Amino acid sequence: MVRRALISVSEKRGVVELAKVLVELGVEILSTGGTAAALSAAGVKVKQVSEHTGAPEILDGRVKTLHPRIHGGLLGRDTEQHRAEMDKHAIEPIDLVVVNLYPFEATIAKGVPFDEAIENIDIGGPSMLRSAAKNHERVAVVVDPDDYAGVISDLRATKEVSAVRRLQLARKAFAHTAAYDGAIAAYLSSIDDAAASARHEQPVRRQLPDTLSVQWQRLYELRYGENPHQKAAFYADAKSPLARGSKRPTIAAAEVLGGKQLSYNNILDLDAALGLVLEFTQPAAVIVKHNNPCGVSTGDDLAATYLRAREADATSAFGGIVAVNREVDEALAKHFVETFLECIVAPGYSAAARDILATKKNLRLVAAKGVWSSPSDDEAWSIRTIAGGALVQNVDYGMVDLAMAKLATERAPTDAERRDLAFAWRVAKHVKSNAIVFAKDGATLAIGAGQMNRVESVKICERKAGDKLKGSAVASDAFFPFRDGVDVLAAAGATSIVQPGGSVRDEEVITAANEHKLAMLFTGMRHFRH
Repeated sequence: MVRRALISVSEKRGVVELAKVLVELGVEILSTGGTAAALSAAGVKVKQVSEHTGAPEILDGRVKTLHPRIHGGLLGRDTEQHRAEMDKHAIEPIDLVVVNLYPFEATIAKGVPFDEAIENIDIGGPSMLRSAAKNHERVAVVVDPDDYAGVISDLRATKEVSAVRRLQLARKAFAHTAAYDGAIAAYLSSIDDAAASARHEQPVRRQLPDTLSVQWQRLYELRYGENPHQKAAFYADAKSPLARGSKRPTIAAAEVLGGKQLSYNNILDLDAALGLVLEFTQPAAVIVKHNNPCGVSTGDDLAATYLRAREADATSAFGGIVAVNREVDEALAKHFVETFLECIVAPGYSAAARDILATKKNLRLVAAKGVWSSPSDDEAWSIRTIAGGALVQNVDYGMVDLAMAKLATERAPTDAERRDLAFAWRVAKHVKSNAIVFAKDGATLAIGAGQMNRVESVKICERKAGDKLKGSAVASDAFFPFRDGVDVLAAAGATSIVQPGGSVRDEEVITAANEHKLAMLFTGMRHFRH
């Protein structure tokens, strides 16, 4: 039975409504500071923690709840021995704790001085959460306002929080304090030791801290991993991109509207397709197969744009993953059902499109909410595990404006070639190395991916597209180490090239391009993708 609750929250959403229900059910409420003031202002009867403990708040409020009458009330078990000890020391049980912590991450995101960041490290809050969560056999602990409704439902029904819910809430509390401590450790290990003597200044922070704590929450188990003998699950970032201020759509936050459950490989391919289609602001369609694009196109009419992407490699498009950056309408849906597709990701689907796509019962429809435009979230991280460790880097959102690229050859690209080079360059960034992309008129003609040498990637494109490559623009994700790469491109029909440059044999490569009367731009930025 819940007789006494302690409420102390930074996020006030829903707390007044919860407190009013508790009072209605005869629960005594203990509180501190701003929470007590907010509840009192709303007409909720509150007992100050200092009155409950008989000890005043001290040290500028740093010590408020660190007291035996608080932690004894939380940690005391419902046993004869514990009840006797609690009676001896005048400790009353606390059955419900509603606490969320000082907004440490939000504070440091503002770029505050070091001492202000330190003052926003909550001590009493995590201590109460851990005490209550440890003793969840008796105490319910709530860190998330979204859980208030369930707690209220239990209390109205039985005047106690169910054992199952107490365990669920305890798990959430420990995850919450772990993530909180991880954020503090990352902050402190990202600043120079000199911050200790310059406490009133904003410290310079390294992008990559000495200690990196990452927390994901399981969304659901998958039927299997890459192969049927591998177990797998889908986890999402515990702190959503939206909570970090990013508006970029993600597969982890997307809604699956129809079809079978997503598989491990579906999720990888959907992420790849979404990442590429977000490069474009004009209507665009991307088809991905085995984590590489096989067809990409842009244009004014989305249905026609998709058809051009499909025609780039119709064989590989079979069983592929499609991403489009506009709502799927009836005309586009009719083309989707012409080919076997695994998944589609889009901002949304019209009712007519949903009806048409519903005829393909296994087709997964994914709606990703957010701002569908070129991503620029420099704070996003890519983490790849290896045996015994991990590689961490910021996501490759870099993109060179080709108007600023260096002209390396005697001939400059025409306006049409420059547009196709810019398009191909965006696509190449999302192709596994060694990447070669042939494009013309805003659509890919052929893509060579994942080869051990760049010449072989060109030859794959030539085998796929043949004479269609005449007059095309080509993007290469990295420099050409020898002139043979340019020779085969020219033989295949390319008239212009964009590449990073930077090889010790650049002059040899430039000479080859001039001999073939090709236009070639150097971006100075590489886009390896392993």
